Amino acid sequence: MFQYIVRRIVQFIPVFFGVTLILFLVTTILPGDPVQMKVGEKHLSPQVHAQLLKAYGLDQPWYVQYAKYLSALSPFHVAFYGGTPASGDTTSTRSEIGHVLVIVPIASGDPPAGPVTITRSDGNSYTWGAIAHVNVAAFSFVVDPPDLGQSIATGQSVVGIIGDTYPYSVRLAFAAIFLEMIFGIGAGIISAVKQFTFWDVLVTVSTAVLVSLPVFWLGILLQFVFGIWLKEVTNGAFYLPVSGVSGEFGPAAYLILPAVTLAAVSTAYVARIMRSQLLEVQSQDYVRTAYAKGLSGRSVLMRHQMKNALIPVITFIGLDLGALLSGAILTETVFNIPGIGYATYRAILARDFPVVFGCTIVILLVVMVVNLVVDISYAFLDPRIRYGNAGKE
Repeated sequence: MFQYIVRRIVQFIPVFFGVTLILFLVTTILPGDPVQMKVGEKHLSPQVHAQLLKAYGLDQPWYVQYAKYLSALSPFHVAFYGGTPASGDTTSTRSEIGHVLVIVPIASGDPPAGPVTITRSDGNSYTWGAIAHVNVAAFSFVVDPPDLGQSIATGQSVVGIIGDTYPYSVRLAFAAIFLEMIFGIGAGIISAVKQFTFWDVLVTVSTAVLVSLPVFWLGILLQFVFGIWLKEVTNGAFYLPVSGVSGEFGPAAYLILPAVTLAAVSTAYVARIMRSQLLEVQSQDYVRTAYAKGLSGRSVLMRHQMKNALIPVITFIGLDLGALLSGAILTETVFNIPGIGYATYRAILARDFPVVFGCTIVILLVVMVVNLVVDISYAFLDPRIRYGNAGKE
């Protein structure tokens, strides 16, 4: 198992580099000027425009920007202090006077004894050695928190933007997954146990309808029914909030309609998968043996059928959780939820590439970790599934 986990983590590396490289390549062909979109319709002189491009590092080739971005993401850095001290340099500040292979800066003065603020040629600055540092000759090896950069549109740090928006997406995702598990698995069990009855037909028809509904249309419909029509019918005595995340209702109330909207289609798929898997395992020998031993139908269902039937369901729910944690752009937009999906959507429209890159990297890491956890969970659901060297013995 340990070898399998290590192997999967190693496989994350090419995926990470591939996704980030594609992102940078896409930005080179997208129309739109981030600097001009930042200032709106205000006219910029060529000199000011060039200065802003240089300040944001957009005047450099894409591969240079990519190398510097990867360097900023890494918690481990090295700097070479081989330059002549510039005027005004102190032990806590240095001037950047060049680079080695793009990502290793050459700073003025001698290696500092503590954290140092390096001022770049474009006037911006960054701090190295905030966590730890070790000096070896003219080189300084430091450890810093990953830097996702700053928003071009607002100037806010990307880490701060993600920290402000992602909790809303996480709450919405887990609320949707909870509904998906409860109603999807429950409906699938009822449909399989009551095969060819009214309940089976009801579940089958309901799931077919839910699968065919566009998410944004379902969200608007729920807003009208439970937020507008129900309020008018009850004279304001009972209704649900239709947008936002806070106000006159408690926080949980603002999750009801978005979570139902987000979970609707996936709940239908879970119910269908659960039904088909239960019907499939009913014909297995171990199920017939359990009935022959005199076990009750409920005991056979919960102790024998469910374990094997749940494996495909857990797979789907796990992958869906990764997708939901990536941000639900349509649902967050319809219900005005300031989540990471909506933040990414707005950043794309504004060509705010640092925010797009930062949100995408966080989403990528979350999806990869969730997929790994889902794969590991197979071994606990079915003892026949083993990873590593177990299959070779």
